Amino acid sequence: MTNLDGLIADLIGENESRADAAASELSNLGEAAFPLLESLLQSKVADHRWWAIRSLAQHENPPLKWLIEGLDDPSNEVREAAALALSLHPTEKAVPALLRVLMGADGMLGTLVANALTSIGKPAVSQLLDAFHEARPQVRIQIMRSLAEICDHRAISLMLKATEEDSAMLNYWAQQGLERLGLNMVYIKPE
Repeated sequence: MTNLDGLIADLIGENESRADAAASELSNLGEAAFPLLESLLQSKVADHRWWAIRSLAQHENPPLKWLIEGLDDPSNEVREAAALALSLHPTEKAVPALLRVLMGADGMLGTLVANALTSIGKPAVSQLLDAFHEARPQVRIQIMRSLAEICDHRAISLMLKATEEDSAMLNYWAQQGLERLGLNMVYIKPE
């Protein structure tokens, strides 16, 4: 058994600490580990796919296409891992896939996807603004949180409108965004 085979065996084995160590070692091997990780991404076992994404997330330059494809995995845990990986390796190319997942996501997946969009930053703003109007209330909160953390002036109008909404969380994130953009000041006209 080669060193790579041993690392893969540890990665998909029952011992989580050995799997975690193997993921780190595989990331240090760079592109040499990609063929084996790619084969794990095709596995019928969700845990194998999760560990492959986990290992790829630690690589300096993982194939971003694989991380983006992970957002369409049938396993919610693998989709969460892919969203977290894209937070660590932000790319504008992931914005459409992230928004598609966000529109139907709840809970941890929604939070991780919003975090990835925030990591992408300003290149995601125009698509976030477009998606806001079509989104469910919970998703609108996640979009507003991302916009507030990105701090882009293109979101000011939407943030101002959101401060008038009935949703306390939406209002909170709109206020946070306006504050971060320096627009929370009250100006008094001198007499």
